[in-house]
Amino acid sequence: MARCGGLEVETLEDDDEYAKLVRRMNPPRVVIDNDSCDNATVIRVDRVKKHGILLEAVQVLVDLNLVITKAYISSDGNWFMDVFNVTDQDGNKVKSKEVTDCIKKCLESEDYDLLPPASGASPSEETTCIELTGTDRPGLLSEVCAVLASLSCNIVKAEVWTHDKRAAAVIDITDEASGLPIRDAGRLSQLQELLCNVMQGDSNCDGEGTTKKGSTAVSLGAANAERRLHRLMLDDGEERSGCAGKPKAKVVVMDCMERHYTVVILRCRDRPRLLFDTLCALTDLHYVIFHGTVDAEGGSSKEAYQEYYVRHVDGHPVRSDAERLRLVRGLEAAVERRASDGLELEVKTEDRAGLLSEITRVFRENSLSIIRAVITTKDGEADDTFYVSDAYGNPVDAKAMESLSKQLGHAVLRVKSNSLAAIKSAEDGGGGGASSGGAASILGNLLKGSFQGFRVIRSYS
Repeated sequence: MARCGGLEVETLEDDDEYAKLVRRMNPPRVVIDNDSCDNATVIRVDRVKKHGILLEAVQVLVDLNLVITKAYISSDGNWFMDVFNVTDQDGNKVKSKEVTDCIKKCLESEDYDLLPPASGASPSEETTCIELTGTDRPGLLSEVCAVLASLSCNIVKAEVWTHDKRAAAVIDITDEASGLPIRDAGRLSQLQELLCNVMQGDSNCDGEGTTKKGSTAVSLGAANAERRLHRLMLDDGEERSGCAGKPKAKVVVMDCMERHYTVVILRCRDRPRLLFDTLCALTDLHYVIFHGTVDAEGGSSKEAYQEYYVRHVDGHPVRSDAERLRLVRGLEAAVERRASDGLELEVKTEDRAGLLSEITRVFRENSLSIIRAVITTKDGEADDTFYVSDAYGNPVDAKAMESLSKQLGHAVLRVKSNSLAAIKSAEDGGGGGASSGGAASILGNLLKGSFQGFRVIRSYS
């Protein structure tokens, strides 16, 4: 466990010329060690402290598809020291020279926005970025895709999140004919107006008598999509309400009065990018981490443990119950946004104009609601992942799966095998999930190829 240090006070001096000079005179030091730990590569990062620096380092690692199994965070005056134990997706040490060189280049650079080539991401300046927020409803993504298709816009990549009855999306588009970013002011204005109408919907109240409207923003290029989605949903006022069910994370916020810190402890089931999501929440809520420890090696329980010693950027620990509750709810929401309970479907097919509009229309016509979506295209191939439920948030009916397979016969449609509990067989009636017999029957049909176009792939349970 990291111990409390002195009473450092964090100030936002990123634009201060003296602070920039100090950072230039003390460049970051990165050491990558494959010998000191038996089951992980150890990465040590020492550099001058600034607000958000820990999140930036973690973003570099997760963008390279690395898994962070342990982390130790400590600060001493103006110096920040991080130690990360990482593996690849298969649990092996990172021995590729291309990847280790990329880690050093990015972590030793002052420009953390430099996208690692191994991430497969296209340069953001080659697209026009659309950011959307609004009230979630069945068919929302289908309506958005229909608008983009009608204006001859090609979706290059996109991410869509829903949580607590709100939706947010970051979509990168190009002109369908030229493949270039859309810069025409008139066309962008029309696009923004039409999308704004879609996201406004009927401006339903949030359940507490407050009317929440949607928003639309268009820009050339974009920052990290997941980073923006966390920010958009926080700015949208999306927070976990007390009636939203049992939280997926247990968050405890305590006082460390003798060291003038607030101690934040988070426990939940481990999953990919969990550390990135919690650091986004703390950074967006304007808290600075001075010390911390992260352990995602929960063994058979697969539980992750995170402990942080933090202060607000004004130098003070948490000072009120309202601030404490906002911090707890912010962390719970950050964990839940990506922890989708729906059926996970992966669609692979040749990319073409209007493809996503067609796929989402088929989902809507089969009364499926998209909980989360990750859209990517590369070398003329579309590789899309959708997390879906029925229109009421219940497991997907098996008949809807058969209908999907028939209507999307041209595509390779895969069901993640750990998602089968989100399929409801006909015998289940209106139950809250597939019975063991129903799920087993569906799994058998999938394995036998009874559902044309469906294949079971790797389980992530």
